[in-house]
Amino acid sequence: MPAGGRPLRMLSATAIMTSDEITREPPYALERLRVVMEPDPGDPREAWGVLNPGGSRGRDGELYLFPRLVAEGNFSRIGKARVLFDGDEPVGVERLGVALEPDEAWERNARTGGVEDARVTLLGELGVYVMTYTAYGPLGPRIGLAISPDLASWERLGPASFAYDPALGTDLNLYPNKNAMLFPEAVPGPHGERAYAMLHRPMWDLSSVAPGEGAPLPSGVTESRSGIWVSFAPAEACRADLRALPRFAHHRAVALPEQPWEELKIGAGTPPLRTAEGWLVLYHGVAGRLFPGRDHQPAVCYSAGALLLDPADVSRVVARSSAPLLEPETREEREGIVANVVFPTALDARSEDSADVYYGMADSRIGAARLTGRSPGISTPAR
Repeated sequence: MPAGGRPLRMLSATAIMTSDEITREPPYALERLRVVMEPDPGDPREAWGVLNPGGSRGRDGELYLFPRLVAEGNFSRIGKARVLFDGDEPVGVERLGVALEPDEAWERNARTGGVEDARVTLLGELGVYVMTYTAYGPLGPRIGLAISPDLASWERLGPASFAYDPALGTDLNLYPNKNAMLFPEAVPGPHGERAYAMLHRPMWDLSSVAPGEGAPLPSGVTESRSGIWVSFAPAEACRADLRALPRFAHHRAVALPEQPWEELKIGAGTPPLRTAEGWLVLYHGVAGRLFPGRDHQPAVCYSAGALLLDPADVSRVVARSSAPLLEPETREEREGIVANVVFPTALDARSEDSADVYYGMADSRIGAARLTGRSPGISTPAR
């Protein structure tokens, strides 16, 4: 919720994209504000950058970021910082240490290790904040979950697991997976039951962990490029025992690459925000050329767009950007550990019709941009 308890308002979904109509100019604008966090040259934990922060308002009303801190050798931790404001604009951060270290065996590998790219969601009904993050372990990236009552200390729930679905004819636990985030409230599950839904991005190419395996696709899946999927955990089971939260079932595709600016792959970026027209998710699309086996890709471009998902069926896209809302243009977005990257990961609703977006810049620093509507027709969100 924005300051003062007012929910964010958004424009008509049909102004972005529907199955019958695509407009060149979506109804959202992202206006850059400034760089809010850069590596501390005196801290070796940040030698290779600070980037891709999760974010949430604390119970004290302050905004906290949980950035990825990258040490030499691509070794990552999740830090914590409080955002500093001048009026209503973020201008910097106060560092508050490290929130999560890669302490578990499944978060490390023979070359390096890391806990990376956190997203943070308050599950109000359960009374906890949930951090979803990428664990860079022995078999590549997989999804981890941790919980906190207050954003101060975190308890791991462990890695996400995916129940076998005979319709897919494969085990989703076999595949590397990342870019995970939870909806902040229970949504209708596949059979109408209340469920906590998690967006994530399984990657079908197994050659990085098993040379020669290629990309064995699930039954019914014909697109080998990575896209956004959703899986569900029963709400009642999670209310009874939070350890049920990482146990997901009923997996289905939500969105796959379509446009030239997302020709290689897409992934969800900011945790879903409820609006009158649907759940708003900012996502990233990747174009360019991939070099297998490389941690840092030298010939890609990451841009940001918007999705709206149906509140009655969050696997259904009701609107989608046909062109990026934000592309790498500034020096800070074009020059860094990985050039040409804007990577949205946190959204802070500031008023009834605007929100601040925090995003990674060239895998090296963190920027803030303001999301606003650009034309008449703002409506009141459903709550």
